[in-house]
Amino acid sequence: MGHPRWLSEEESRAWHAFLAAGALLNRRLDQQLKDEVGLSHLQYEILVRLSAEPGHEMRMTELADSLFNTKSGLTYQITQLEKAGLVQRRACTWDVRGVKAVLTDAGQEMLKRAAPGHVATVRELLIDVLTPEQLIALADGLGEASRRMCDGNASGPR
Repeated sequence: MGHPRWLSEEESRAWHAFLAAGALLNRRLDQQLKDEVGLSHLQYEILVRLSAEPGHEMRMTELADSLFNTKSGLTYQITQLEKAGLVQRRACTWDVRGVKAVLTDAGQEMLKRAAPGHVATVRELLIDVLTPEQLIALADGLGEASRRMCDGNASGPR
């Protein structure tokens, strides 16, 4: 297997900054959404994904993939959103095994209520803290890492 390529001081600094910022940002976004509208960050993202689709619906497997979540984790969240009347499940007309999640009118209203506070918090904690150059570097670097992981080529050059 060879010897590991240990992280340099600068690489380690970047890795730890990424871990801390990601965890803190998710925690703060989760808290803001729970305090203001009673949703978790993941539940908010489910509503966002559904609202962007034609007919405000998606197959559960596609929704889980778009959120980088497990099917069982998504099923739990959809159940919670369904109990709140924000989404409903519907059988897929073209696949008897398929189930779609559908955004309800109440779900659309919830998203309209939640979005302004969410965007303000994202701006406060991340967007407005970085320079335009840092935002571009962040989007480019994390976009490339995400693309490689989704393509199954995460190891990259050695």
